[in-house]
Amino acid sequence: MPSYLSPGVYVEEVSSGSKPIEGVGTAVCAFIGFAQKGPVNAPVLVTNWTQFVASFGEFTEGSYLAHSVYGYFLNGGGAAYVVRLETPQDLAGEAAAASAVLAGGADGRRGVLGVRALAPGAEGNTLGVEAVTGEGEAFTLVVKRGGQVLETFEGLTASKGPRSAVDVVRRESRLIAVQQMEAAAPAPGAIRLAGGVDASSGPGPLNPQVFLGSTSDRSGIAGLEAIDEVTVVAVPDLMACLQRGLLDHDGVKAVQLAMIAHCELMGDRVAVLDTPPALNAQEVQNWRVNETGFDSKYAALYWPWLNVLDPVTGKPAPMPPSGHVAGVWARNDDTRGVHKAPANEVVRGALSLELSLTRKEHDQLNPLGVNCIRAFPGQGIRIWGARTMSSDPEWRYLNVRRLFNFVEKSILSGTSWVVFEPNDPKLWDSVKRTITMFLRGVWREGALFGRTPDDAFYVKCDEENNPAEAREQGILTVEIGISAVKPAEFIVFRISQFADGASLDE
Repeated sequence: MPSYLSPGVYVEEVSSGSKPIEGVGTAVCAFIGFAQKGPVNAPVLVTNWTQFVASFGEFTEGSYLAHSVYGYFLNGGGAAYVVRLETPQDLAGEAAAASAVLAGGADGRRGVLGVRALAPGAEGNTLGVEAVTGEGEAFTLVVKRGGQVLETFEGLTASKGPRSAVDVVRRESRLIAVQQMEAAAPAPGAIRLAGGVDASSGPGPLNPQVFLGSTSDRSGIAGLEAIDEVTVVAVPDLMACLQRGLLDHDGVKAVQLAMIAHCELMGDRVAVLDTPPALNAQEVQNWRVNETGFDSKYAALYWPWLNVLDPVTGKPAPMPPSGHVAGVWARNDDTRGVHKAPANEVVRGALSLELSLTRKEHDQLNPLGVNCIRAFPGQGIRIWGARTMSSDPEWRYLNVRRLFNFVEKSILSGTSWVVFEPNDPKLWDSVKRTITMFLRGVWREGALFGRTPDDAFYVKCDEENNPAEAREQGILTVEIGISAVKPAEFIVFRISQFADGASLDE
């Protein structure tokens, strides 16, 4: 209490003891992939396409990151975190020549003569060299391929002179070169050249760990744990690596499993997954059920790929839909709210679909949790599915998962003032009142099912769920139940013939 020492009028600002809960953002996407430039493995916030170009450069051949971010902003995305991965190195590089060493010396084990194929490449690995000793210091080298003798050099010496092995082989051989490592003749025996590598312009295989990263280094998918604002995770360049042969299907599955595990660990975000390219409906079903078999309420799968205009070539090109889908989620949240299923929405920027599916094919895929994108005459290209990849009916719909994420994260953020407050009935009433006011606003927006607030949600925080033993441990428990609105996924009109003069009651 303040001290009043002299007569007068005093004005005090008194806290009500509780603070209103503000809703958190629901559509901040994190993109992971390859770019022209920019910081590596450092999440960078961008709020428009111009900022992305300034930080990471323009569209890049062999990468879907820039295309996906462009599609995200085009479809209504407002903010995104971009993680640029280190570009895959060309592991093969230039061709390497095959080589080997002939041993000799007093112990017969020291390398005395190096042999190298003149022509670089893997063909040099087929060559063999045999050393044959002669009288005194002279020796013979025989070059073979398999059992066929190709070249023979007789009367060679290890020392300098007219029959120096280095000079004779350099003048006469069309297959090998030698290097005198020690002034001694090689011991009798044969060796085979090895280590020849053909030239390659493509990069070598990529370790999936590049995408997975680590929490301590703040790299890859794991590094997103430090970014609380993220609610959506997309890795479009995963499919670019599959197309370029940098990853196989097992590598793709490993990265997508890491995306799902990350979202489940955080509990406040959803992974948008792509299928491999050029799959038909039957192959997508096999990928979903047999090859992957994911079962998670924190992931959603979309198919088919979209054909968009490629600014590099000026022609339509297929690309994975995850970036465009994340933008549609953001637009849907902004115009209707997170409780509305992000479906029956036009995909901006899509010229056509990589493969148009039939109604029967859709009937097979929708129950499996494959959210199909369809083209309707006069209505454009629309997302026509809003399911998670969960087998649990309670978490079947994507908007239910994302609504719970929104409510949970908003309450968690808006009640941090409760920590270290006296755990007594006054605090219980204050917390209950604060959460009730927030959920009443959510109900008014149409996100909860019920004609009255009492039908839509309840908040319990009293002595029954906060007994003395819990209070002794410093635990405050608040029990909350909400009735989420499910989407009208199947619209059924029952139509019958109505006889003239008959009544509906008959």
